[in-house]
Amino acid sequence: MTDELSFEEAFEELQKTVAQLEEDDLPLEKALDLFERGTTLAQRCETLLDEAELRVKQLVPADDGDGYDVTPFEER
Repeated sequence: MTDELSFEEAFEELQKTVAQLEEDDLPLEKALDLFERGTTLAQRCETLLDEAELRVKQLVPADDGDGYDVTPFEER
């Protein structure tokens, strides 16, 4: 089940799946199964990256000049 895989586990399995798909002599059915598995793994990786992005915070100097405040990350 891909919903239980960490990003690293899903990404590693995705890399292996892609390598298998690059083989020249795969039967069509096997290639389709691998493609579907790869798509599921890629979606899992994307979901985990999106969740991580939401958790990223940045430190910015406090308005009063005393220390730092934690704020949501903003792209520059």
